Amino acid sequence: MTSGKLGNGTSGPPALLVLEDGTTFRGTGFGAPGETFGEAVFNTGMTGYQETLTDPSYCRQIVAMTAPHIGNTGINDEDNESRDIWVSGFVIRDASPIASNWRSVRTLDDELGARGVTAIAISGTRALTLHLRERGAMRAAISTTASDPAELADRVRASPSMIGADLASVVSTPAPYVVEPPAGTPVRYQVAAVDLGIKTATPLSMARLGCRVHVLPATSTAQEILARGPDGVFFSNGPGDPAACGYAVDAMRGVLKAGVPLFGICLGSQVLGLALGLDTYKLRFGHRGVNQPVQDRRTGKVQITSHNHGFAVAMPVSAGAGGMSGTGGASFETEFGPAEVTHVNLNDGVVEGLRLLDSPAFAVQYHPEAAPGPHDAQGLFGQFCALMENGS
Repeated sequence: MTSGKLGNGTSGPPALLVLEDGTTFRGTGFGAPGETFGEAVFNTGMTGYQETLTDPSYCRQIVAMTAPHIGNTGINDEDNESRDIWVSGFVIRDASPIASNWRSVRTLDDELGARGVTAIAISGTRALTLHLRERGAMRAAISTTASDPAELADRVRASPSMIGADLASVVSTPAPYVVEPPAGTPVRYQVAAVDLGIKTATPLSMARLGCRVHVLPATSTAQEILARGPDGVFFSNGPGDPAACGYAVDAMRGVLKAGVPLFGICLGSQVLGLALGLDTYKLRFGHRGVNQPVQDRRTGKVQITSHNHGFAVAMPVSAGAGGMSGTGGASFETEFGPAEVTHVNLNDGVVEGLRLLDSPAFAVQYHPEAAPGPHDAQGLFGQFCALMENGS
């Protein structure tokens, strides 16, 4: 396929993007020279590339941005969603010739180079996106050193698959820490947040509502979580295959048995599904972007939401897919009592929300912290606080 450009008249090294099926894109390398391997996925957001780069849910993925110009606002020191850049590689069409924003302190190219992230600019980001939509997300490599696409494709096919990958324990905090409410906001609730790949904006969103958030490592046991004496327990977003996170499923089951109010998002929602006895599966190309329509089956209301996931909870047979009309979803039985699918994705009917009917536990597949993304779902943190207020 045709080559890309940096968009500012400067030239980088020739680079290759090779998919596991042999599809090859030639372009211009930027960021760090070298080569990198990961799962090729695409993000449809037009803004928020800094938050995307630093979202732990993108661990071991090569992310292609569908927006044509990336880097316009540079990089600042305020919008990182974690301690590092987690993407394996970055694919764009054109790098902005300037970084124009009052908070910008360096360029995207400089940031990727300093963090050791190999990136490529290609003119075929649309062709790449359509290919991944048709064939599904697949392993890939970006290289500024390889010259033989066939040889690179062989090495791509020998690289690890996302299926079976336990990555939550890789990106999680190594030690507990606490996020306090802002000055002047009284502490109303103690929250134990299990970090499966948590974003900075998430505990901050809860802290603004008066939560003292105790962020705990991914492998924390139910006993360790409950030892914090929490009013509520939160399970975060994160990368990898939920079926490989047996430690998180065991911990969540312990919390459910204790009856402590529980809220999960993204990977945390998939972990709840597994804890309730449902299955998970890998989506064809996943949901990644800030424009996913999700319907509340109980009210019919539709929210535009931020997503980043490649796996989903299988629809329980008794719940059916018919609730997409807004008539409400049928309940299904679990070890912890009746539950229901509360939300579905209007694009493909994927499960987007679960809740227990007789216990204070719910989860959604999307990102209410909106970093980046729309703010339609931010009220879910308030719903969690209401559960904690009532204590059940």
